[in-house]
Amino acid sequence: MENSAIELFAGKRVLIVEDEYFLADETRWKLEKAGAVVVGPVARVSAALERVENEKIDAAILDVHLEGEFVFPVAEELERRNIPFVFATAFDPSVIPVRFTGFALCEKPTELGKIAEALFGQGSADFH
Repeated sequence: MENSAIELFAGKRVLIVEDEYFLADETRWKLEKAGAVVVGPVARVSAALERVENEKIDAAILDVHLEGEFVFPVAEELERRNIPFVFATAFDPSVIPVRFTGFALCEKPTELGKIAEALFGQGSADFH
């Protein structure tokens, strides 16, 4: 299932918001191999918000905790623009505000097949 689901990324512009360089780079590489156009990766909330404002984005993968700040302002802006996103975190899910509990939460290291299904597969409307 992992390989067929990851094909859902083909042709999509995906924002990666991640402050761990090697994890961000590995995710970028896997997405590009699946045919996605990667926006970023970026490691700060301000940089992510700038990308959301200035680039076409079809979906986003958000690390919850970035260099001392939470990614929730980015999630709010993506939600406002109707851009699907998932949280990818090693944190306890309880740190995520209740208003985002309907969004997919994927454990690190990121499982791109599960993320692809959450963003673009059947039932993806449940995740926004």
